[in-house]
Amino acid sequence: MKPPTEQSPAAGPRPPESTAPPAAEQFATPMWLVALTGLLCFWGAVYLDLNAGGFQALVFNRGDRPADVAARVPKSGTGDLVTHGRRIYGVYCAACHQPDGRGRPGQFPPLAGSEWVNAASPDRIIRVVLDGAAGPMTVRGQTFNNAMLLWRAQLSDEDIAAVLTFVRRNAEFHNTAGPVAPAQVKAIRDATQDRRANWTEAELLAVPVSE
Repeated sequence: MKPPTEQSPAAGPRPPESTAPPAAEQFATPMWLVALTGLLCFWGAVYLDLNAGGFQALVFNRGDRPADVAARVPKSGTGDLVTHGRRIYGVYCAACHQPDGRGRPGQFPPLAGSEWVNAASPDRIIRVVLDGAAGPMTVRGQTFNNAMLLWRAQLSDEDIAAVLTFVRRNAEFHNTAGPVAPAQVKAIRDATQDRRANWTEAELLAVPVSE
């Protein structure tokens, strides 16, 4: 038996055999598949944009409180008047009639549960806000003898309609009357544009009211 042939030191170590598959066996992604995938992604994005509603600042902002979102949600016309009227009431009315609408005994009449506020027509109460009232006035069985400021120059038709709508529809005041429209205020403002005096109770009761 022949002894094993020794490898010549000059030949060096043999290189490792390659394990890569032949070039013919490597997989290549078809271009039509790439194009189809891109088309499907584009179509899906368009579909979601048209049908999913999207995320809008009106709906969600990180860190928003529920009150912040509610303030941006579109409201009905009456809802807008009530919101605006609440602000007007706080600035011009609450000091005398109080935030709870109960007034000050012996000084300023209550608006909560007031027969003047809850009348079917706002014609008389609009006049009071426009040109004020003075002299004895009976509200809920109590007589008040004080003067109310006139707001004709300071408040617009929309302002007056808003604050009266807020007061007349305020469940916390136990009031259940209907809203007041700016057009109603404008009609009375125009009809009384020459008036330069506060209204008295007798004058107000003489005003014919419309339903």
